[in-house]
Amino acid sequence: MSKAPPETRIGHVHLKVSDLERSIAFYRDVLGFDEVMRYGPSAAFLSAGGYHHHIGLNTWDSRGGPPAPRGSAGLYHTAILYPDRASLAEALQRVIAAGVPLSGAADHGVSEAIYFDDPDGNGVEIYRDRPQADWPRAADGSIAMSNTPLDLQALLAEAAPDRLSQD
Repeated sequence: MSKAPPETRIGHVHLKVSDLERSIAFYRDVLGFDEVMRYGPSAAFLSAGGYHHHIGLNTWDSRGGPPAPRGSAGLYHTAILYPDRASLAEALQRVIAAGVPLSGAADHGVSEAIYFDDPDGNGVEIYRDRPQADWPRAADGSIAMSNTPLDLQALLAEAAPDRLSQD
């Protein structure tokens, strides 16, 4: 059986949302993505760093609709990878400042992650990976992930104040 090349990445997520403007504001103002373009009155594309889009939002089949019911099949969460601990801390600071309730935070050994929902109830994970050389390993060499509490105060202390004032 053929396998995906190791360089393969998931390039973007496209979400059905009930209120386009509310969702744009969340992903732009809280998570810090730039609005790249609109596709008519019912879709928008956002990105970081000038990429064509990391996040697509549309109301084509969902304008004014309710969140997906709990216990049903669908997307568990979108995971947004930040390049370093300071960037993750800055993102967490924006989430807290926006009054978004956290649903969890964990140190997985390989990464540090914070969990919450977007305005439509879609799960969001913001995280940073540790360098692969620092990943915990079992005796057989396999990855030994964990699920221990993440010290959010220690993480927030790493936010760069000079970068936050530029947002």
